[in-house]
Amino acid sequence: MKNTIGNSLTITLFGESHGKAIGAVIDGMPSGLAVDEKYIASQLSRRRPKDATSTPRQEKDEFSILSGVFEGHTTGTPICITIPNADTHSSDYGKMQYKMRPSHADYTANCRYNGFQDYRGGGHFSGRITAALVAAAALVIPALNKKEIKINTNILNIGGETDKEKMREKILEARQEGDSVGGTLETVVEGMPTGVGEPWFDTVEGMLSHAIFSIPAVKGIEFGLGFNFADKMGSDANDQMYVDGDVVKCYTNNNGGILGGITNGMPIVFRTVIKPTPTIAKEQKTVDISTMSDTTLSASGRHDPCIVHRAAVVVESVTALVIADMLTSKFGTDWLAK
Repeated sequence: MKNTIGNSLTITLFGESHGKAIGAVIDGMPSGLAVDEKYIASQLSRRRPKDATSTPRQEKDEFSILSGVFEGHTTGTPICITIPNADTHSSDYGKMQYKMRPSHADYTANCRYNGFQDYRGGGHFSGRITAALVAAAALVIPALNKKEIKINTNILNIGGETDKEKMREKILEARQEGDSVGGTLETVVEGMPTGVGEPWFDTVEGMLSHAIFSIPAVKGIEFGLGFNFADKMGSDANDQMYVDGDVVKCYTNNNGGILGGITNGMPIVFRTVIKPTPTIAKEQKTVDISTMSDTTLSASGRHDPCIVHRAAVVVESVTALVIADMLTSKFGTDWLAK
């Protein structure tokens, strides 16, 4: 089971939803980066559930940095961050050990790991593990900001609704019905230098997609106009160019800041589709793998009726980790600390 991503800057995830802790090991960080633990905490708070639109599970995410940081700065050695799991109700999953939750990783995990996986709360496949990604990214985001590279993710829609209050109503309606709802996020990366990306197989789109598809519930990603290119003529789709001083710019950004897999100086723009949370209270048809028979399941436990709003900071964080890895691969790891 491979849990590491990155080339110059690597991230290894560990832990399970109901285990003692989750965490990440970050290797390749330069020495001398300031570490702001208050900022890490603030990023983690963006991911935590807030009200009835999220799960009742309340984890404080009181993280610990076990290595790689001394007197408030990175040392250049691997950084290990752990986040304890405290608010777990493992008994909720007893009856679901052999009943496979539709659209969840229960069945595929059982096939891949021969029944030895930790099934409680989704184990290592749980969205809970994304807290470690957020904590890891909070180490590099301030360094990117100093380079005037800014990453922002916004909610485009939830359940087809684009109005903020209607989105909330859609989530609460789904909760009331024992159901769930999905949505779409849009991410914009501003300030990226030109010439970053490694065709053919380490393109900017490829590296970002690889990492973002690791986020639970992500089922689609598109850059720039994405699938809307199919309805365009070349004369409409092309990003025509002009010179602004000593900088080449485009009048439009239909390609989302990437051409030939390489950044062109325009903002990187992409959208991510988040599917509805698969664990729901509504009765569904499934199978019992202990008896290999058909059955039904009404999932118990504490689950999000929607994870789109909590996923925004996760997508931002994964984007930051990928961008930092690609930049340090091109300019060297010390570049991040300059």
